Amino acid sequence: MVMKTEPWGEALDAVLADGYETGSREPALIVPTPSGRPFTQELAVHLSERPWLIFTPARYEGIDRRVVDEYATRMPVYEVSIGDYVLAGGEAAVLVVTEAVARLLPGVLGNAESHRDDSFAPGAMASLLEGPVYTKPPEWRGRDIPDVLLSGHHGKIARWRRDEALKRTTAHRPDLIERCDPKAFDKKDREMLSILGWEPDPEGEPYGRFWRRAEGVEE
Repeated sequence: MVMKTEPWGEALDAVLADGYETGSREPALIVPTPSGRPFTQELAVHLSERPWLIFTPARYEGIDRRVVDEYATRMPVYEVSIGDYVLAGGEAAVLVVTEAVARLLPGVLGNAESHRDDSFAPGAMASLLEGPVYTKPPEWRGRDIPDVLLSGHHGKIARWRRDEALKRTTAHRPDLIERCDPKAFDKKDREMLSILGWEPDPEGEPYGRFWRRAEGVEE
């Protein structure tokens, strides 16, 4: 159950012709597939800089390979996976990529710089998950906002947010901690990592691992 070359070739030719007729520059072809490279925030940023994108959400076992090879001679092709699982089709993956890319375009977000603080924002030596967030009211069903966030002390608030990011990342994505550049952590970061059961890995640097769980600490 592989999708045939002819309908995909006709469809892509028509889309390309229509795009070029409107004066668009070279697009990129996005092929959602479980066998593709992982879709990351860094890749989303890269794709947001392309003039336009074409998606090929396949069904069944995918598209005849010759289609991808043919159009790779005419434009950049990105075969991407949104996770280690298999869907019935690529439509949901297209929605994920579109959402991640579109919010990076000028004018989409109210603050054009806000995405630079996102989880997985590229360019940072420490790619940490964001910690928990809160809004009004300060008390809801017996649950309070942490006092530090109401203190007005910007330094303490920043430290709390950083500690919470470290806690969440070690709990949910320890692989990100392992790869974090030691230069990205200050003294307080290292103290928190030690409390959380992490230590520098002197043997892992050649393999891109800089941190490990301390001996005796369970995962």
